[in-house]
Amino acid sequence: MKKIELLAPAGNFSKLKTAIYFGADAVYVGGKTFSLRAYANNFTNEELKTATEYVHSKGKKIYVTVNIFAKNSDLVKAEEYFKYLESIKVDAVIVTDAGLISLCKKVAPTLEIHLSTQANTTNKYTVDFWKSQGVSRIVLARELSLNEIKEINEFAPSVELEAFVHGAMCISYSGRCLLSNYLNGRDSNRGECVQACRWNYSLREKSKDGDWYDVEEDERGTYILNSKDLNMIDHIDDMVNAGVVSFKIEGRMKGEYYLATVINAYRRAIDEYYKLGSEYKNNPLFNVELLKTFHRAFTKAYTLGENTETVNYGDSQSAGDGIFTAMVLGYDAENKRALVEMRNRFKVGDELEVLSPNDTFNKMLTVTKIENENGEEVEDAKLVQQRLYLYTDIKLCEGDILRRYNVNKN
Repeated sequence: MKKIELLAPAGNFSKLKTAIYFGADAVYVGGKTFSLRAYANNFTNEELKTATEYVHSKGKKIYVTVNIFAKNSDLVKAEEYFKYLESIKVDAVIVTDAGLISLCKKVAPTLEIHLSTQANTTNKYTVDFWKSQGVSRIVLARELSLNEIKEINEFAPSVELEAFVHGAMCISYSGRCLLSNYLNGRDSNRGECVQACRWNYSLREKSKDGDWYDVEEDERGTYILNSKDLNMIDHIDDMVNAGVVSFKIEGRMKGEYYLATVINAYRRAIDEYYKLGSEYKNNPLFNVELLKTFHRAFTKAYTLGENTETVNYGDSQSAGDGIFTAMVLGYDAENKRALVEMRNRFKVGDELEVLSPNDTFNKMLTVTKIENENGEEVEDAKLVQQRLYLYTDIKLCEGDILRRYNVNKN
């Protein structure tokens, strides 16, 4: 059995470090051009080089998205870009456009190519075709069932199969959408999607008399295009049996707390799967963890077959059970205090929970003493991103996160 790869998104270098720290085996990132997440911070060429060196120093892999649908005017710059990515030794590029694949093979022959989910790969003959074109991995269309994925793997076992396991779903077919273009003039197929499918709509229908009337789910309107979030943490064994070798988490636009929570949950679930097999899913911890960050209602999408319940009519997004309170920057064992960066308000007397890839995970600490960097005591930490000393016997590590229960969750 091939080792499962846990593949995580990284919209900038800080998020990349978070992803690696919390257990990702590989990250996928975008540069400043040719990426379908133009509004993520993304990486300059120099930052890509630094990121690649950092990831490789941790024994992990880095994939770079070059997944726009290219126009003639893009090709000269794309040629230079592929050559650069080859020179800094990224592990693969994720490409959609057939012309860009052809160009990459020509100008950067040692660069491994993965086919983006935007290419809508839904059958075994298509997989076999892309194999003949030099593609080593297919990021499968999200509309496939596990049975269909298994058929593809049996037909083309030498091609690596990657599939999404968690995160936002696109209401359009494998992300091929013109809604953003139509409503806002921003091209989703060139990285500028405004996620118009997440907006709150009220339908109107013309009656026989020529009048118009609202069609609403409730007084807030209706989220008719708003897909639920994918969650496959209870089906790690089924995905492995279907032939998926790379488990992909969606979210280059998501924040560090979201990434840490989700990656940590899947890392622990995968590790438990290796120890216990299918019995890993008897542990309720993993799903409980996924509720501690913001999310929409969860769905298995089409992985188990046809599914008509994939739209999240209730609201655009739900608050999670946890609130990102502070990022740990270091720990002073001699004085038993952690240096933290405040992210959401907390005060003396609060109970905070540790989010960590280490054995301090989910330990609780009571805030008994806070000091600023001048040594002055602080009762109420309410200055955003203020660096503070938080006294605790728990040996926290740089990169750990502190969170508190969200009592105002809606």
